[in-house]
Amino acid sequence: MTWLCRIPLLVGLALVPPGLADESPSMRTGSKAFTESLILAEIVAHLADNEGLEVEHVNGLGGTRLLWEALLAGQIDIYPEYTGTMTEEIFAGQGIHGIAALRTKLAEYGLKMTDPIGVNNTYVIGMKEELAARLSIRTISDLREHPDLTLRFSNEFMKRADGWGALAQRYQLPHRDVRGLEHALAYEALDKGVIQVTDLYATDAKIRKLQLRRLQDNRNHFPEYHAVFVYRAELEQRAPALVAALHSLEAAIDDTAMTNMNARVELVGLSESQVAADFLAEARGIQSRVREQSVVRDIARYTLEHLHMVAVSLTAAMLIAIPLGIVAARKARFAQPILGVVGIIQTVPSIALLVLLIRPISYFSDDLGYPQAVVALFLYSLLPIVRNTYTGLRGISPHLHESAVALGLPPWVRLWRIELPLASRMILAGVKTATVMNVGFATLGGFIGAGGYGEPIFAGIRLNDYGVILQGAVPAAVLALIVQGLFEVAERVIVPKGLRLKSGA
Repeated sequence: MTWLCRIPLLVGLALVPPGLADESPSMRTGSKAFTESLILAEIVAHLADNEGLEVEHVNGLGGTRLLWEALLAGQIDIYPEYTGTMTEEIFAGQGIHGIAALRTKLAEYGLKMTDPIGVNNTYVIGMKEELAARLSIRTISDLREHPDLTLRFSNEFMKRADGWGALAQRYQLPHRDVRGLEHALAYEALDKGVIQVTDLYATDAKIRKLQLRRLQDNRNHFPEYHAVFVYRAELEQRAPALVAALHSLEAAIDDTAMTNMNARVELVGLSESQVAADFLAEARGIQSRVREQSVVRDIARYTLEHLHMVAVSLTAAMLIAIPLGIVAARKARFAQPILGVVGIIQTVPSIALLVLLIRPISYFSDDLGYPQAVVALFLYSLLPIVRNTYTGLRGISPHLHESAVALGLPPWVRLWRIELPLASRMILAGVKTATVMNVGFATLGGFIGAGGYGEPIFAGIRLNDYGVILQGAVPAAVLALIVQGLFEVAERVIVPKGLRLKSGA
């Protein structure tokens, strides 16, 4: 049995669905990658569960555009958003202001929204209280007198219409050393004095804990960011009781209540689901089911999801990449175009590729996260397998080719019986490289809700909890080592014995 004969076995493994996967939900709610958004989305999830709906919370989906694209594509049904974000980011430059104007614009996309629920989580610029007092900085305008301060803002804030560019212009800020930083990491950087100024959310719990000063927006740059629920209009027919329950939350959560809920997650250590359930029990008398947290069970689920993403993407890559490598090796005119295309794909930043795939894949799948991650991993796997297949076949001695032709062997028999076995060691090395890369790259699937080890890693970054980060990082590293060992064993089975002896001599 040759190397290619074993591929169907891998196909069968890849097509086995994750054993811990839930049935398709009747609705999905989404959230951005910060605590308040997750809590509000969990409130939606508990309300849906209370109405007897099978609900899935696709949590921590990066930034605004990712959620918006998912909502338009029907991959989620509802998510918490802010009026200022819609005005200044989603519909930037369109002159849309006020609830009525936003409702009219959303209707063009088949969407609706609730009235504000009470929270005004606007942007604020903050710094350590002690430093601000020492430098006599109370307003954003005061920053002009201190151009040497280190400013770091969240990546989304750097690009927003009401973000750094507009802020610097409005206040004539002279600072030049200004770059993006993950929002959750900014707090630790502020606390340690690595940076001096960053953007904050008004209801962040850590503002009080870390004794940060909120600089006065004395030129009224930032708009109001009233929290609302944006949802697909057809949800009113599919789940009218849920929509009614959401509207009942209008003006029900003020800034203080939201800040306290954020603190219970970030400072006390409760889950977003527990905090949301407690709020509904106290405010609405609704008793909700809270999923019991189990580190062992969660890691088992992460592992199964991670393995499934790697197996499916790698199997598909082998089925495409090996034939492409064969074509490149046999047809010289196709070699550079094939190698050039797979090489260019490899240069696309992984997170950018994940986001870019959301809209096109939505035409083929209603799922969010998993299919995008699998396709991205498949694309990244092509280069090492194509390149090694090409190199392995081109490295075969011309005398062997001539001998096979002299014996009258047809081209496919030469390929199957002679060339592929001789190149198997090189091909296997390419598959090994692709697999190890996939194990690492698959963690980025957590950025778009694909699950796997990336889920605890991104959650840990958001919470600044190294223990949660290690729940994903350590198993991912262990899995990579296991993969290395398995390929050592596979080489003994797949590579012809003569070649193994030669390579070890």
